[in-house]
Amino acid sequence: MESRLKKGLGRGLSSLLGDSSKEIVTNKVSIKDITRNKFQPRKHFNKEGLEELTNSIKEQGIIQPIVVRHNKSAKGKYEIIAGERRWLASQNAGLHEVPVVILDLDDVKSLELAIVENVQRQDLNPIEEARGYQRLIDEFNYNQEKLSQFIGKSRSYIANSLRLLVLPEEVLIMVQQGSLSAGHARSLIGLNNSIDLAKKIVQKKLSVRQSEILARQFRNKKIKLISKKDSNILDLQKDLEAKTGLSVSINNKKNNAGTIIFEYRDLDQLDKLINAIKKNY
Repeated sequence: MESRLKKGLGRGLSSLLGDSSKEIVTNKVSIKDITRNKFQPRKHFNKEGLEELTNSIKEQGIIQPIVVRHNKSAKGKYEIIAGERRWLASQNAGLHEVPVVILDLDDVKSLELAIVENVQRQDLNPIEEARGYQRLIDEFNYNQEKLSQFIGKSRSYIANSLRLLVLPEEVLIMVQQGSLSAGHARSLIGLNNSIDLAKKIVQKKLSVRQSEILARQFRNKKIKLISKKDSNILDLQKDLEAKTGLSVSINNKKNNAGTIIFEYRDLDQLDKLINAIKKNY
């Protein structure tokens, strides 16, 4: 049971648990005594996937135990660390008891485990996945290399995922709802009119390739307007735009003094820029 549990948790969770996995004991507790994790980073569960899991549990029961900790505010109750989807499906399947592994974890470690468990799921939508990575970076001092090792995905995959978060919230919502893919959204990074283009992509049902061509037309127009600038300055502008999702203009004078202008379209974009500066200076 111990080796199967550790394997089922995935490389990230098993690495975080470390040697504590040797002390893992599986218990059965009443499903009514379990509450969802107040730190749960995942907000949306695929309805069809949940129904499939419910049917599987009806036929085979729960193969992988739910990981919980003692609920500090309610004696005899437990709070989920990893396995909320299994817990929901078990309720739908009519189970009264479920197998659990009880761990003694503080709030910080519980949140870290919950995030790692979620970003390892294949059915997680791209925005929740990216926000999970960002929280691990902001709150637990992960970097892209550590994320790559723990999650089992390439650094380029992690970087491309995080880049989505610079897009306006309206575009992110389209991705969360499934009307826009992550590939579509990435083609819009750095464009001021990304919301309008996203709506056009959805309305005309454009492919990712068609979306990239459409976005390139607007990028080329902008580059022509600033083509008199030094190529190094242009490259730096494009790099900053890709990382911030904002329109950037660098004006460098002959004496190498100058200005950098960031254009934002709402307070959310302004807050992201200010927070990024504060964290690095």
